[in-house]
Amino acid sequence: MYNYLDFEKPVADLEGKILELKKLAENGEAVDVADEISRLEKRSRDALRDAYKSLTPWQKVQVARHPDRPHCLDYIDALFTDFTPLAGDRAFGEDKAIVGGFARFRGQPVAVMGQEKGSDTKSRLAHNFGSPRPEGYRKAVRIMELADRFSIPVVTLVDTAGAYPGVGAEERGQAEAIARSTSACLALKVPSISIVIGEGGSGGAIAIATANRVFMLEHAIYSVISPEGAASILWRDTTRSKDAATNMKITAQDLLALKIIDGIIPEPLGGAHRAPEAVINSTGDLIARTLAEFSAKPIDFREQRREKYLALGRSL
Repeated sequence: MYNYLDFEKPVADLEGKILELKKLAENGEAVDVADEISRLEKRSRDALRDAYKSLTPWQKVQVARHPDRPHCLDYIDALFTDFTPLAGDRAFGEDKAIVGGFARFRGQPVAVMGQEKGSDTKSRLAHNFGSPRPEGYRKAVRIMELADRFSIPVVTLVDTAGAYPGVGAEERGQAEAIARSTSACLALKVPSISIVIGEGGSGGAIAIATANRVFMLEHAIYSVISPEGAASILWRDTTRSKDAATNMKITAQDLLALKIIDGIIPEPLGGAHRAPEAVINSTGDLIARTLAEFSAKPIDFREQRREKYLALGRSL
Protein backbone atom coordinates (compact mmCIF):
# COMPACT_ATOMS: atom_id res chain seq x y z
CA MET A 1 0.00 0.00 0.00
CA TYR A 2 1.13 3.51 -0.81
CA ASN A 3 1.01 6.52 1.46
CA TYR A 4 -1.69 8.46 -0.36
CA LEU A 5 -1.73 12.24 -0.58
CA ASP A 6 -4.90 14.27 -0.03
CA PHE A 7 -5.59 14.79 -3.72
CA GLU A 8 -5.12 11.06 -4.41
CA LYS A 9 -8.22 10.00 -2.44
CA PRO A 10 -10.16 8.72 -5.52
CA VAL A 11 -7.16 6.56 -6.41
CA ALA A 12 -6.84 5.34 -2.82
CA ASP A 13 -10.49 4.27 -2.74
CA LEU A 14 -10.21 2.33 -6.00
CA GLU A 15 -6.93 0.63 -5.12
CA GLY A 16 -8.35 -0.27 -1.71
CA LYS A 17 -11.25 -2.05 -3.40
CA ILE A 18 -8.83 -3.86 -5.71
CA LEU A 19 -6.83 -5.14 -2.74
CA GLU A 20 -10.00 -6.33 -0.99
CA LEU A 21 -11.10 -8.27 -4.06
CA LYS A 22 -7.66 -9.84 -4.47
CA LYS A 23 -7.63 -10.96 -0.85
CA LEU A 24 -11.10 -12.47 -1.18
CA ALA A 25 -10.01 -14.32 -4.30
CA GLU A 26 -6.85 -15.62 -2.59
CA ASN A 27 -8.90 -16.90 0.35
CA GLY A 28 -11.44 -18.55 -1.92
CA GLU A 29 -14.23 -16.38 -0.53
CA ALA A 30 -15.36 -14.97 -3.87
CA VAL A 31 -16.34 -16.14 -7.31
CA ASP A 32 -14.21 -15.18 -10.29
CA VAL A 33 -13.52 -11.45 -9.86
CA ALA A 34 -10.85 -11.06 -12.53
CA ASP A 35 -13.07 -8.94 -14.75
CA GLU A 36 -14.06 -6.66 -11.88
CA ILE A 37 -10.44 -6.26 -10.83
CA SER A 38 -9.44 -5.43 -14.40
CA ARG A 39 -12.21 -2.82 -14.62
CA LEU A 40 -11.19 -1.23 -11.32
CA GLU A 41 -7.52 -1.17 -12.30
CA LYS A 42 -8.39 0.73 -15.47
CA ARG A 43 -10.47 3.20 -13.46
CA SER A 44 -7.61 3.56 -10.99
CA ARG A 45 -5.09 4.32 -13.76
CA ASP A 46 -7.46 6.87 -15.28
CA ALA A 47 -8.03 8.50 -11.88
CA LEU A 48 -4.27 8.66 -11.25
CA ARG A 49 -3.70 10.17 -14.68
CA ASP A 50 -6.40 12.78 -14.07
CA ALA A 51 -4.95 13.64 -10.66
CA TYR A 52 -1.44 14.17 -12.03
CA LYS A 53 -2.45 15.80 -15.30
CA SER A 54 -2.39 19.34 -13.89
CA LEU A 55 -0.92 19.40 -10.42
CA THR A 56 -0.97 22.71 -8.60
CA PRO A 57 2.31 24.00 -7.11
CA TRP A 58 1.10 23.04 -3.62
CA GLN A 59 0.31 19.51 -4.79
CA LYS A 60 3.82 19.29 -6.26
CA VAL A 61 5.17 20.30 -2.86
CA GLN A 62 3.31 17.34 -1.38
CA VAL A 63 4.67 14.95 -4.02
CA ALA A 64 8.23 16.27 -3.56
CA ARG A 65 7.93 15.55 0.18
CA HIS A 66 6.35 12.12 -0.19
CA PRO A 67 7.88 9.79 2.44
CA ASP A 68 8.25 6.91 -0.04
CA ARG A 69 10.09 8.99 -2.64
CA PRO A 70 13.59 7.59 -3.39
CA HIS A 71 16.27 9.43 -1.43
CA CYS A 72 19.95 10.16 -1.93
CA LEU A 73 21.21 6.77 -0.72
CA ASP A 74 18.75 4.98 -3.03
CA TYR A 75 20.36 6.73 -6.01
CA ILE A 76 23.88 6.09 -4.76
CA ASP A 77 23.19 2.40 -4.16
CA ALA A 78 21.60 1.94 -7.58
CA LEU A 79 23.82 4.09 -9.82
CA PHE A 80 27.29 4.06 -8.29
CA THR A 81 29.74 1.30 -7.54
CA ASP A 82 32.73 1.15 -5.19
CA PHE A 83 31.24 3.96 -3.13
CA THR A 84 33.64 5.02 -0.38
CA PRO A 85 31.96 7.49 1.99
CA LEU A 86 33.94 10.16 3.83
CA ALA A 87 33.01 11.25 7.34
CA GLY A 88 33.73 14.33 9.41
CA ASP A 89 34.80 17.88 8.65
CA ARG A 90 38.19 17.61 10.42
CA ALA A 91 37.10 20.47 12.70
CA PHE A 92 34.08 19.51 14.79
CA GLY A 93 32.51 16.20 13.89
CA GLU A 94 30.39 14.13 11.52
CA ASP A 95 27.02 15.20 10.11
CA LYS A 96 25.02 12.36 8.59
CA ALA A 97 22.52 14.70 6.92
CA ILE A 98 25.03 15.00 4.07
CA VAL A 99 26.30 11.72 2.66
CA GLY A 100 29.26 11.92 0.35
CA GLY A 101 32.40 10.33 -0.93
CA PHE A 102 33.99 8.87 -4.03
CA ALA A 103 32.66 6.18 -6.34
CA ARG A 104 32.53 4.96 -9.90
CA PHE A 105 29.70 5.87 -12.20
CA ARG A 106 29.54 3.41 -15.11
CA GLY A 107 33.29 2.97 -14.78
CA GLN A 108 34.17 6.63 -14.42
CA PRO A 109 35.46 7.97 -11.07
CA VAL A 110 33.24 10.68 -9.58
CA ALA A 111 32.66 12.46 -6.31
CA VAL A 112 29.04 12.10 -5.23
CA MET A 113 27.17 13.67 -2.33
CA GLY A 114 23.73 14.76 -1.26
CA GLN A 115 21.32 15.26 1.60
CA GLU A 116 19.79 12.07 2.97
CA LYS A 117 16.39 12.36 4.69
CA GLY A 118 16.07 8.75 5.84
CA SER A 119 13.32 6.25 5.13
CA ASP A 120 12.04 5.33 8.60
CA THR A 121 11.98 6.88 12.05
CA LYS A 122 15.41 5.58 13.08
CA SER A 123 17.19 6.66 9.88
CA ARG A 124 15.38 10.01 9.76
CA LEU A 125 16.62 10.82 13.24
CA ALA A 126 20.13 9.64 12.36
CA HIS A 127 20.21 11.85 9.26
CA ASN A 128 18.45 14.76 10.99
CA PHE A 129 15.65 14.63 8.37
CA GLY A 130 18.10 15.78 5.69
CA SER A 131 18.79 19.17 7.34
CA PRO A 132 22.58 19.60 7.54
CA ARG A 133 24.54 21.32 10.29
CA PRO A 134 27.73 23.36 9.58
CA GLU A 135 29.96 20.28 9.80
CA GLY A 136 27.95 18.73 6.97
CA TYR A 137 28.75 21.62 4.63
CA ARG A 138 32.38 21.64 5.73
CA LYS A 139 32.52 17.95 4.86
CA ALA A 140 31.06 18.84 1.44
CA VAL A 141 33.84 21.40 0.96
CA ARG A 142 36.38 18.74 1.87
CA ILE A 143 34.99 16.38 -0.75
CA MET A 144 34.91 19.08 -3.44
CA GLU A 145 38.49 20.13 -2.76
CA LEU A 146 39.65 16.50 -3.02
CA ALA A 147 37.72 16.06 -6.27
CA ASP A 148 39.32 19.21 -7.67
CA ARG A 149 42.80 18.07 -6.65
CA PHE A 150 42.42 14.77 -8.52
CA SER A 151 40.37 16.13 -11.48
CA ILE A 152 37.27 14.11 -10.63
CA PRO A 153 33.78 15.34 -11.70
CA VAL A 154 31.28 16.16 -8.94
CA VAL A 155 27.66 14.94 -8.83
CA THR A 156 25.28 16.21 -6.15
CA LEU A 157 21.80 14.98 -5.25
CA VAL A 158 19.74 17.68 -3.56
CA ASP A 159 16.91 16.82 -1.19
CA THR A 160 16.53 19.04 1.87
CA ALA A 161 13.94 21.30 3.43
CA GLY A 162 16.86 23.54 4.39
CA ALA A 163 19.88 23.77 6.64
CA TYR A 164 19.28 22.95 10.31
CA PRO A 165 18.30 26.17 12.17
CA GLY A 166 19.18 25.02 15.70
CA VAL A 167 21.09 27.12 18.21
CA GLY A 168 24.13 24.84 18.13
CA ALA A 169 24.32 25.03 14.34
CA GLU A 170 24.17 28.83 14.44
CA GLU A 171 26.83 28.95 17.14
CA ARG A 172 29.14 26.86 14.96
CA GLY A 173 28.73 29.19 11.96
CA GLN A 174 25.89 27.83 9.84
CA ALA A 175 25.74 30.83 7.49
CA GLU A 176 29.52 30.89 7.05
CA ALA A 177 29.60 27.15 6.33
CA ILE A 178 26.87 27.49 3.67
CA ALA A 179 28.70 30.43 2.09
CA ARG A 180 32.00 28.53 1.97
CA SER A 181 30.31 25.48 0.46
CA THR A 182 28.67 27.63 -2.23
CA SER A 183 32.03 29.29 -2.90
CA ALA A 184 33.67 25.86 -3.20
CA CYS A 185 31.05 24.87 -5.81
CA LEU A 186 31.83 28.00 -7.82
CA ALA A 187 35.60 27.51 -7.54
CA LEU A 188 35.65 23.93 -8.87
CA LYS A 189 37.87 23.50 -11.94
CA VAL A 190 36.18 20.16 -12.68
CA PRO A 191 32.65 19.75 -14.12
CA SER A 192 29.74 19.53 -11.70
CA ILE A 193 26.19 18.25 -12.07
CA SER A 194 23.41 18.82 -9.56
CA ILE A 195 20.01 17.12 -9.50
CA VAL A 196 17.14 18.19 -7.26
CA ILE A 197 15.47 14.86 -6.50
CA GLY A 198 12.92 16.11 -3.95
CA GLU A 199 13.07 19.38 -2.05
CA GLY A 200 15.64 22.03 -2.82
CA GLY A 201 15.25 24.29 0.16
CA SER A 202 17.00 27.65 0.50
CA GLY A 203 20.75 28.01 1.06
CA GLY A 204 20.77 24.49 2.44
CA ALA A 205 20.31 23.30 -1.15
CA ILE A 206 22.28 25.99 -2.98
CA ALA A 207 25.37 25.14 -0.92
CA ILE A 208 25.88 21.97 -2.99
CA ALA A 209 23.73 22.80 -6.03
CA THR A 210 25.72 25.64 -7.62
CA ALA A 211 26.79 23.50 -10.56
CA ASN A 212 27.54 23.67 -14.29
CA ARG A 213 24.30 21.83 -14.96
CA VAL A 214 21.30 21.80 -12.65
CA PHE A 215 18.40 19.42 -13.29
CA MET A 216 15.18 18.70 -11.43
CA LEU A 217 12.83 15.77 -11.26
CA GLU A 218 9.42 16.58 -12.72
CA HIS A 219 7.68 16.93 -9.36
CA ALA A 220 10.61 18.30 -7.35
CA ILE A 221 10.64 21.83 -5.93
CA TYR A 222 13.44 24.40 -5.57
CA SER A 223 12.92 27.57 -3.56
CA VAL A 224 14.56 30.29 -1.51
CA ILE A 225 12.32 29.44 1.45
CA SER A 226 9.63 26.85 2.20
CA PRO A 227 6.03 27.81 1.35
CA GLU A 228 5.20 27.63 5.06
CA GLY A 229 8.08 29.96 5.92
CA ALA A 230 7.13 32.43 3.20
CA ALA A 231 3.49 32.47 4.32
CA SER A 232 4.58 33.05 7.91
CA ILE A 233 6.76 36.02 6.93
CA LEU A 234 4.52 37.62 4.30
CA TRP A 235 1.09 37.08 5.83
CA ARG A 236 1.87 35.82 9.35
CA ASP A 237 -0.43 32.96 8.47
CA THR A 238 0.96 29.50 7.65
CA THR A 239 -2.44 28.42 6.31
CA ARG A 240 -1.62 30.49 3.23
CA SER A 241 1.17 28.12 2.25
CA LYS A 242 -0.72 27.23 -0.93
CA ASP A 243 -0.72 30.89 -2.00
CA ALA A 244 3.00 31.14 -1.27
CA ALA A 245 3.78 28.00 -3.27
CA THR A 246 1.88 29.38 -6.27
CA ASN A 247 3.47 32.82 -6.20
CA MET A 248 7.03 31.74 -5.51
CA LYS A 249 7.46 29.81 -8.81
CA ILE A 250 9.07 26.79 -7.19
CA THR A 251 8.16 23.98 -9.59
CA ALA A 252 10.54 22.47 -12.13
CA GLN A 253 8.41 23.80 -14.98
CA ASP A 254 8.49 27.37 -13.63
CA LEU A 255 12.23 27.27 -13.02
CA LEU A 256 12.99 25.88 -16.47
CA ALA A 257 10.99 28.73 -18.00
CA LEU A 258 13.02 31.18 -15.89
CA LYS A 259 16.24 29.42 -17.05
CA ILE A 260 17.29 28.74 -13.46
CA ILE A 261 17.62 25.03 -14.23
CA ASP A 262 18.85 23.27 -17.35
CA GLY A 263 16.36 20.44 -17.71
CA ILE A 264 13.63 18.27 -16.23
CA ILE A 265 13.72 14.51 -15.63
CA PRO A 266 10.25 13.00 -16.24
CA GLU A 267 8.72 10.99 -13.41
CA PRO A 268 6.50 7.91 -13.77
CA LEU A 269 2.75 8.42 -13.53
CA GLY A 270 1.95 8.97 -9.86
CA GLY A 271 5.39 10.27 -8.95
CA ALA A 272 8.85 8.82 -8.37
CA HIS A 273 7.68 6.80 -5.37
CA ARG A 274 5.48 4.58 -7.58
CA ALA A 275 8.35 3.43 -9.80
CA PRO A 276 11.65 4.36 -8.12
CA GLU A 277 13.79 2.12 -10.33
CA ALA A 278 12.53 3.83 -13.48
CA VAL A 279 13.22 7.35 -12.27
CA ILE A 280 16.62 6.40 -10.85
CA ASN A 281 17.60 4.84 -14.20
CA SER A 282 16.44 7.95 -16.06
CA THR A 283 18.54 10.07 -13.73
CA GLY A 284 21.54 7.84 -14.35
CA ASP A 285 21.13 8.15 -18.11
CA LEU A 286 21.02 11.94 -17.84
CA ILE A 287 24.16 12.01 -15.71
CA ALA A 288 25.91 9.80 -18.28
CA ARG A 289 24.88 12.05 -21.18
CA THR A 290 25.99 15.18 -19.37
CA LEU A 291 29.36 13.74 -18.37
CA ALA A 292 29.87 12.59 -21.98
CA GLU A 293 29.05 16.12 -23.16
CA PHE A 294 31.62 17.57 -20.76
CA SER A 295 34.26 15.07 -21.93
CA ALA A 296 33.58 15.73 -25.62
CA LYS A 297 33.99 19.50 -25.29
CA PRO A 298 36.43 20.35 -22.51
CA ILE A 299 35.98 23.96 -21.39
CA ASP A 300 36.91 26.20 -18.49
CA PHE A 301 34.25 24.83 -16.16
CA ARG A 302 34.88 27.43 -13.48
CA GLU A 303 34.44 30.27 -15.96
CA GLN A 304 31.34 28.65 -17.49
CA ARG A 305 29.82 28.34 -14.04
CA ARG A 306 30.68 31.96 -13.24
CA GLU A 307 29.09 33.24 -16.45
CA LYS A 308 26.03 31.04 -15.93
CA TYR A 309 25.19 32.57 -12.58
CA LEU A 310 26.14 36.13 -13.52
CA ALA A 311 23.83 35.87 -16.54
CA LEU A 312 21.10 34.49 -14.30
CA GLY A 313 21.45 37.46 -11.97
CA ARG A 314 21.31 39.92 -14.88
CA SER A 315 18.22 38.29 -16.43
CA LEU A 316 16.26 38.31 -13.16
